[in-house]
Amino acid sequence: MAQAWRCSGLRWAASGPVLAWDGGRRSALTWGKRVAFGVADGGVRTCVGARGHACPVRAVVPGRSTGARCEECARLDRAHSVAADTIADDPRPYHVYLAWFGPGMLKVGITAEERGSARLLEQGAVCFSWLGVGPLMAARRTEELLRAALQVPDRIPYVEKRAVRSGLPGSAAERATEIEALHGRAVGLADWPESLTREPCQVVDHVGEFGLDGLPPAVGEVGELVAGGRVSGELVAAAGPDLHLATERGVVVLDTRLMTGWEIVPAGEGREFTVPVREFRDLKEAAGVQDGLF
Repeated sequence: MAQAWRCSGLRWAASGPVLAWDGGRRSALTWGKRVAFGVADGGVRTCVGARGHACPVRAVVPGRSTGARCEECARLDRAHSVAADTIADDPRPYHVYLAWFGPGMLKVGITAEERGSARLLEQGAVCFSWLGVGPLMAARRTEELLRAALQVPDRIPYVEKRAVRSGLPGSAAERATEIEALHGRAVGLADWPESLTREPCQVVDHVGEFGLDGLPPAVGEVGELVAGGRVSGELVAAAGPDLHLATERGVVVLDTRLMTGWEIVPAGEGREFTVPVREFRDLKEAAGVQDGLF
């Protein structure tokens, strides 16, 4: 019986994307590399636990869940979380950032200053700029200020990010235009928190890191993994948690968060792709994405 591994997600190292596995093993990913694996026959997807602790009941979780946690472990994971606003006394300085994922797709967010740009790579931000830095609550107030005054969202659905990556403007200058304009409006807001220091607009572009130059359009995304399913394709790009894989049916996007909780086994020599794929045409209509973005 082939040895099974459990994936803990995609990580962004200085050298590029790597798949991390329970136990500390890592698999470096390079463009053109064949990514191939199977899901153990007869297996079920089990909860990954919370905050470094295993799920006490090894609960079964849905294949389509990107969190791979049962309700109780999800609650525990968010009980001490900046994202869930359950921490108010974190003494670390925080960056407020503006991120761009494609035409008309900008968001505001915050990340601990010590993390650098890791959060932006994890989200698949095509380009970004810092907006300000200061205490956590001042950063939160600034984030809320931009949402209220400029209608800047703090989330962009992944389906929308994925569907436009192959049609981005060709130059870094073009891709920076919307962030530069929003940055200018944001730093001029009257109610800017006094304890948050404004930072100049310096747009960082991730097209090279993600391998998005000349990226072929994707036909769809993996909806879920299933027991006995197989995935195989050549890696043509990676952004955030996503791998863009060239397969016999075209480029398919795999959200690596769907791999967590499953027992993953070697795929052998075959090039089968037997997990469910949702076509982007149907997803675009469901999400209400404007035709002009495609």
